[in-house]
Amino acid sequence: MKEAYVIGVDYGTDSVRSVIVNALNGEEIAASVFYYPRWKKGMYCDPAKKQFRQHPLDYIEGLEATIKDCVKQAGPTVAAQIKSISVDTTGSSPVAVDATGTPLALTEAFKENPNAMFVLWKDHTSTQEAGAINAHAKKFDTDYLQYVGGVYSSEWYWAKLLHIFKTDAAVKAAAASWVEHADWIPFLLTGGKEIANLKRGVCTAGHKALWSEAFGGFPPNEFFATLDPVLEGFVEHLPKETFAADVAAGAISKEWAGKLGVPEEVVIGIGAMDAHMGAVGGQIEPYFLSKVMGTSTCDMLVVPSGDLADNKTVKGICGQVTGSVIPVMTGLEAGQSAFGDVYAWFKNLLLWPMRFLKESGQFDATTADALMDEIAAKIIPALAEAAAQLPLEENDLYAIDWLNGRRTPDANQLLHGALTGLDLGSNAPKIFKALVEATCFGAKAIVDRFEKEGVPIKGLIGVGGVARKSPYIMQVMADVMGMPIRIHKSEQTCAIGAAMFAATVAGIYPKVEDAMSAMGQGFDQEFFPDPVRHEYYKKRMQRYNQIGAFLEANNF
Repeated sequence: MKEAYVIGVDYGTDSVRSVIVNALNGEEIAASVFYYPRWKKGMYCDPAKKQFRQHPLDYIEGLEATIKDCVKQAGPTVAAQIKSISVDTTGSSPVAVDATGTPLALTEAFKENPNAMFVLWKDHTSTQEAGAINAHAKKFDTDYLQYVGGVYSSEWYWAKLLHIFKTDAAVKAAAASWVEHADWIPFLLTGGKEIANLKRGVCTAGHKALWSEAFGGFPPNEFFATLDPVLEGFVEHLPKETFAADVAAGAISKEWAGKLGVPEEVVIGIGAMDAHMGAVGGQIEPYFLSKVMGTSTCDMLVVPSGDLADNKTVKGICGQVTGSVIPVMTGLEAGQSAFGDVYAWFKNLLLWPMRFLKESGQFDATTADALMDEIAAKIIPALAEAAAQLPLEENDLYAIDWLNGRRTPDANQLLHGALTGLDLGSNAPKIFKALVEATCFGAKAIVDRFEKEGVPIKGLIGVGGVARKSPYIMQVMADVMGMPIRIHKSEQTCAIGAAMFAATVAGIYPKVEDAMSAMGQGFDQEFFPDPVRHEYYKKRMQRYNQIGAFLEANNF
């Protein structure tokens, strides 16, 4: 087979990463990262209101910068052999667009309006709307929530759309449609000019927007119009057909081929969410839970078609959609709304006094910034080392990990985190230990739900930054779960997964499983549970569940 190269693009919460990969063996040829400048400044966001918006220019600039940088690194010989590009993004992160498919924030009238920007997955301004959807769904003979775990989340498409339409009449009037980030980037790259021609991926539509083959597409207009009149007729403009990520969205436009320095014959794949492509990059196997661990977690499971007998649906998860991960299998998604974000919150809490370095007059600004960066980089590793040395005692601190609400099991974004058992002996390592245990208990609650619903978990696969960089956290995870966790070798499984789909879309491999086999990098770490610690954590897990139930029952 002749040399062939593909590009995987991974849009994360803070940055976008692109990689050029040798499609024959998975070798990474070039990589580039772009941090969203507007997001980094905190623009258009209000954490106190749980509002998190991203400007489309951050995405466009990052796309161009990273791919051009990769092409430059790889050189003209490699660039000439690039065959395809596939993209993954966070989700659900939708945006209002006009009839041309242009996000409203890219038009003069809405360029500074957060409601006209991408509503990031972690935006929880639509909790009331999600509650309304859940209550409304009970009025229908058809259970339109059955394939999303029975509970609709404020992190998802329709809740966000409804919130924006109810609170911003100008955006509602100008919006011709509402498009997921994962669907919009391929549309952009293929030079799309009419929103009616945009191809939507089954991944986002099925897991976040209530699309299902069982319904013949999305729920009918009656469902939405009786939910709220502002939605009257909206669903009728959405397509009934969706596509898996092994399907081409089209050829790259001449304009974008010229911008990026790639051949005009490059094929663009249908987009999907980051965790779903990350599971493929991490070489997911049936019944092995792939834990994509970053700011949040997405837990992916694939089940061969036909294994879920009698159309069984799993309650309390983020959906089950045929073709959302591997095209011929059912993809089941769960996850935690905050994982790495929990540790980042605690780090930022401890860093608060560091601002006085700049005010002290003892350091120039450059030295103060360097000291702050050095301390920030050392905090989590130092806390992990200290926490690992602590004895395991019955009355250790407890934490609840719902700092950004609870994604699964049973979505509830109104919940809050907690610490209990504090006394004057509680120090930073002890609190960090409690936070790590809480995030691992939250992960165990997901496994327990799958198994309670009759879906066995044979093992764990860890992918993402936390999995590779935090051995203490992974050891606690293994001890809490009572099963080993393999860590995938690649640090960029989402981008590599996108590259695997790109290779499939280009026809280099007949199916993505073949691309996984040829391009996968394998595993280089494994953490095994300690039986003594597992028994300790089994008892603490019971208390974690009791505290969580108390918080939920009392609306704390």
